[in-house]
Amino acid sequence: MAGTGTRTARERARDELTQEIKDVARRQLAEVGANGLSLRAVARELGMVSSALYRYFPSRDHLLTELIIDAYNAIGEVAEKAAAIDADPRQRWRHIWHAARTWAKAHPHEYALIYGSPIPGYQAPRDTVAPASRVALALVGVLDSAALRPAFEGPKPSAKLARQTEDLAARLEADLPAPALTRLLIAWAQLFGVISFELFGQFVGSVDPTDEFFAHTTQQMADFVGLR
Repeated sequence: MAGTGTRTARERARDELTQEIKDVARRQLAEVGANGLSLRAVARELGMVSSALYRYFPSRDHLLTELIIDAYNAIGEVAEKAAAIDADPRQRWRHIWHAARTWAKAHPHEYALIYGSPIPGYQAPRDTVAPASRVALALVGVLDSAALRPAFEGPKPSAKLARQTEDLAARLEADLPAPALTRLLIAWAQLFGVISFELFGQFVGSVDPTDEFFAHTTQQMADFVGLR
């Protein structure tokens, strides 16, 4: 009798076919975008009848959720690896952002799936929350390990914003005070905004290629959040 840790041939076959379905779906994302993703088209490319595919993914939204989770986990993993290098916090910050950009450029359609426009009619379930938090937690870990000294004080968060960031800190289990977490959110929006502008062609005719601009912005945001 097989041990409890051994997968059966049927389980392995199911896992392999599930992966094939997701691989085909990712190719569809590149061709028609998330809005055009179709279970029927995926089944047709795999030579399956639609009813067979529905045993793996009951709806398009179930498939989208799996693709979203995979994408968040993929960029989260590269961020965590970058955060784990033996270096000072500022260097780790820089490595995380460059790793995230490298992943985004290698997987632009998956990046667009998680950081692009919302998909009409799709509501992400709570299953996506933990994977979506991985990059943020890697950055929080860097800031938690540093003696933060922001380049300038700037305005204090309003009472409402302070409550929002305190609630967020509690959900992330972060020890950062509200002003520090607010700065991190600003830097997060700034740097992912730069990545998005690059991928979606907004820098053509200005700072394209964007390597030097991204490196400069990453360092500016390190100053902004207080990494000296």
